[in-house]
Amino acid sequence: MSIDLQQDFFALFGLPRRFRVDEAALEMAYHDLQGQVHPDRFAHLPDVEKRLSMQWATRVNEGFRTLRKPLPRAQYMLELAGVDAGLHTNTAMSSAFLMEQMEWREAVEEARAAGEGHELTQLHHRLRHHAREVFDELERTIDERHDFAAAAEIVRRLMFMEKIQHEIDDALEALET
Repeated sequence: MSIDLQQDFFALFGLPRRFRVDEAALEMAYHDLQGQVHPDRFAHLPDVEKRLSMQWATRVNEGFRTLRKPLPRAQYMLELAGVDAGLHTNTAMSSAFLMEQMEWREAVEEARAAGEGHELTQLHHRLRHHAREVFDELERTIDERHDFAAAAEIVRRLMFMEKIQHEIDDALEALET
């Protein structure tokens, strides 16, 4: 058994390089690959082969973690396309988006300060619905238009939204304790 450690994750799992992933096919390919490269299968072999199996298993796990969730998958696709999304350095966003983020944060803070668990739950659902719409936009941008520069901006927006989602989750958790 040999895995090309240089191939991209889509090729590793035998999937087309698209944002929309057949999750069942990904899951099946993952379990198949894990069965082939799991270190326990190589326990009786020399150390070199044991180390190789660990590398293969690590690569398979890393690929699965990357492709199974939409945001890491999008970030990976940007990387494959050679687009520097500036995910940690480019925080320039449209003023409309920044205003929207301020409104979300204010709503979360007000609900948190008032101990309004129901309101936080509603915010959670609304934000999740909004994120699904933005992920749909991202899918069209990548899979149909192949516009990775625009996709990078959408990914940055989704990262902001993910942070707010974590803030809501943290606030809900704090109310439960």
